[in-house]
Amino acid sequence: MSEVKIVFTPSGRQGQIVRGTNLLQAARQLGVDVDSVCGGRAMCGRCQIDVGEGQFAKHGITSSAAALSPASAAETRYAEKRELPAGRRLACQCKIEDDLVIDVPATSQVHNQLVRKAADHRVIDLRPPVRLCFIEVREPDMHEPSGDLRRVIEALEAQWPDRVSGPVSCDLHVLRQLQMALRKGKWTVTIALRAGCQIVAVWPGLKDQILGAAVDVGSTTMSAHICDMNDGTVLASTGIMNPQIRFGEDLMSRVSYGIMNEGGAAEMTKAVCEGLQQLITVGAEQVGCTTDDVLEVVLVGNPVMHHLLLGIDPVELGGAPFALAVDTATEIKADEINLSLNKGSRIYILPCIAGHVGADAAGVVLAEAPQDGSDVQLLIDVGTNAEIVLGNKDRLLAASSPTGPAFEGAQISSGQRAAPGAIERLRINPETFEPRFSVIGSDIWSDEDGFDEAVLDTGITGICGSGIIEALGEMYLAGLITADGVIDGNLASRTERIEADGRTFKYRITDTVTILQNDVRAIQLAKAALHAGFKLLMDKMQIKTVDRVVLAGAFGTHIDPKYAMVLGMVPDCALPNVVAAGNSAGAGARMALLNTDARVSIEQTVRRIEKIETAVEADFQDHFVRAMAFPHKTDPYVELSAAVSLPLRDLTDNVPSAEPSGRRRSQRRSRRA
Repeated sequence: MSEVKIVFTPSGRQGQIVRGTNLLQAARQLGVDVDSVCGGRAMCGRCQIDVGEGQFAKHGITSSAAALSPASAAETRYAEKRELPAGRRLACQCKIEDDLVIDVPATSQVHNQLVRKAADHRVIDLRPPVRLCFIEVREPDMHEPSGDLRRVIEALEAQWPDRVSGPVSCDLHVLRQLQMALRKGKWTVTIALRAGCQIVAVWPGLKDQILGAAVDVGSTTMSAHICDMNDGTVLASTGIMNPQIRFGEDLMSRVSYGIMNEGGAAEMTKAVCEGLQQLITVGAEQVGCTTDDVLEVVLVGNPVMHHLLLGIDPVELGGAPFALAVDTATEIKADEINLSLNKGSRIYILPCIAGHVGADAAGVVLAEAPQDGSDVQLLIDVGTNAEIVLGNKDRLLAASSPTGPAFEGAQISSGQRAAPGAIERLRINPETFEPRFSVIGSDIWSDEDGFDEAVLDTGITGICGSGIIEALGEMYLAGLITADGVIDGNLASRTERIEADGRTFKYRITDTVTILQNDVRAIQLAKAALHAGFKLLMDKMQIKTVDRVVLAGAFGTHIDPKYAMVLGMVPDCALPNVVAAGNSAGAGARMALLNTDARVSIEQTVRRIEKIETAVEADFQDHFVRAMAFPHKTDPYVELSAAVSLPLRDLTDNVPSAEPSGRRRSQRRSRRA
C-alpha cells in the first residue's frame, strides 16, 4: 500500500500515512490534538480543518484541497445546517489521497493554548478533567443478555480508546438515568467521562457543551468565571458581595462570631454556600444554560473561607498554632455542600499553604509561577490579611501580615468600598496643592468639562482604597505630609485645603471628602505590617532586593505600583518590574479547572513552601517600626528615587524605643492573626 506525507500546523507534527486513511484517524496516529465529541459522525463540527494550498518548500510537498476525498453526504448536511465556513472540511469525513498540509484552527484543538484575558498574559494548556464522548450503543439482544451499562462501557472503550485510561465505573445517578437516555436517544448517548474512567453524566443523543466554574471566595467579594470545558473559553464572569459580611467585615471577627454564638460556624457555612450557588446560577444563566450543565467547580479562598465552605469550624485558626484541619487539595461532590448543580459535578479545592496563607495564595502561585524561574518574585495578595510569597525555583517562603481593612477604605473617615461615586484616582499640584481626581463610573477628571454632569447621578460619595493610596502618595510627594506621616499644619498659610482638626490637621479634597491625621495613621499601620511581613521573608532568604513584585487580588488590580512604592507597601524595585496582576487567585483557579496537570503541579509546589509565622518572629517589631515612615525610615529606595522626585529624608536610624499605642495594637493584631 502506498503512503503519502501529511504535515499538521501549528503543531508541526508530520509523518507518512497510508493513502486512503481517514484524516481524523491520521491526526490521532501522529498525536495531533484534533477535537471531536461525536466520534466522527459529522454531528458536532469540532474537527474542522483548513487545507494548505500551494507549494511548501520547507516540507518538500505541494498541497491542495484535491488531496482529500470529496465531501460526504453527512458533511454536506452539516455544512447546510451549521454553515461550515468556505474551505473548511470536517476531518472525520475526509480520506487522504495525496501529500498535503493541514492547519488545525484553535477552535478545533483539544489542547489549544488560550490567553484568558489580555491583561493576564497567561496561557492555559487545556487538559480538562471531564470530557464529552458521543457513542452509539448496540441494542439489547435476547440471545446475549448484557446490561445497558456493560454495552455503554463496551462502546466507550471501542469508540474512544484515546480517552479511556482505566476500568470504567459509573455514578449511581447515571445508572438511574441510563435506560431512559439510551432509548430516548435511539441508542446514542453523550456521556461525561471524568479522569478517563468515571461516567458522571449522560444525555440522550448529542450534547456538545458542558460548563465549569472557577471561583475565588474572598472574605469581602466572591467572583466566578464560567468556562466552556471543551475549549476553555470564559463565557461569563460574575461577582457578588460575600454574604458572610453580616457576621463581620474581617476574618477574625467571623471566627469570633463562631466562637461566641452556638451554631455560628454552621450559619456562616450556609451563607457562603448560598452565595456560591447564586454566583454560579447567575453565571450559567448569562450563558443561556442551567446549573445542570455545570460539571466541574474549582474553588480558592483564604483558610477561614476554605474551612467554612467545607463545613469545618475555623475556631482553631483563631489562635496559635493556627492549625488547619486539612492542608492538602480536597475533592468532593457538589451536593455534599448542598450545591444544586449537575449530580455528577465535582468540586476541587486547591491546597492551603498555612494557617493564614490559603488556597487563594496557592492560586496566585500557580498563576504567577515563581517556582519555575531564577528571578526572585514577591507575590502580595493585598486584603484585610495580606498573603505574601517570596522566592524562585530554588526556594519559596510564605507568610501573612495583619494589615486590617484600611486598604479597602474601612477605618478611613471618608472611606468606602469601591462603588460608583468613590474617588479612585487623585493628583495634587505641588505648587498650589489643588487636587484633581476621578471617580468610579466616570472617565472624566474633576478639572475637565462635563465632570459635574458625569457624576450627577452618583455624586461624590467618598474615597476607596486605591484613592486613599494615591491621595497619601501625592500628599507626601507634594510635601503636605512628612516622612513620619504628619500632615504639615504650617502649610495652612499657603492653601485653604489644609484645615485645623483639633490638635492635628486635615486635607480637604471636596466639601465632603477629607483626609484626617487618623486616616494617615491607619494606612501607616497597615502598610508597616505588610512591609514587615515581606522584609522578614527577605531576611530569611538573605537578600536585599527582589527582581519582580506582583500585586494580586481585586485591590491589587487597581493600585498604581508607583504609589504603592512611594508609601512603602512594596520593597524598592525597578518600577516596570512592579506589576498589578489582577485576580491571580482566580486565574490560578481557571488553570486548575481546565488543566489537571496544573492541579498536580500546585499540590507538589505547596508542599515545599516554607511557612514563616510573623507573630513569633522577634524581628517583626523592628521591621514594623521602621516601616511606619514613608516610604521607609532607613531604606534609601534608590530605584524609586531614580524614577520619582522624593522629598529629602533623614535616613539615620533614630527609631524611638517607646512603642506607640498604634503599634501595640498592630502587634496584638498580628498575634491574634
